[in-house]
Amino acid sequence: MRLPRRAARIAVVDGEGAVFLFRYDNPEVGVHWAMPGGGLEPGEGPLAGALRELAEETGWTDLAPGPLLCTWEHDFTRAGVPVRQHEHIWLAAGPRREPIGDLTAAHAQDAILRWRWWTPRELAGATEALWPPQLPAWLGRPPAGIDLGYVAG
Repeated sequence: MRLPRRAARIAVVDGEGAVFLFRYDNPEVGVHWAMPGGGLEPGEGPLAGALRELAEETGWTDLAPGPLLCTWEHDFTRAGVPVRQHEHIWLAAGPRREPIGDLTAAHAQDAILRWRWWTPRELAGATEALWPPQLPAWLGRPPAGIDLGYVAG
């Protein structure tokens, strides 16, 4: 049995279509790239959680999320517990910039090793896992609020 977990993320895309991603190297999940975000606090809504996570992981508090890009579910193990995570992902336009402030402790806690901006061409040629896997196809023509359902890892 997998425990349900709610999470939210924000896909920050610059004016040239590049998206900001973090590289996670988690022994339970493996290496993967994902957008800023994470688990929701008790009683927290998905959009509020996505904005909180964005601020905690990047220091950015000045972005206004646009439309809901998608929802998806996926399975993984977190702290030894099998979970089925349901995520909401919003799209936000933002400038290409570095994270702000000392985020060392927050990144260490979340197993974030580094970050970078990925162009659509770079995403299409990615050799490491992307969360969600359909991300390269969405840039340039993002879907509007689709529900991917369960996506096997």
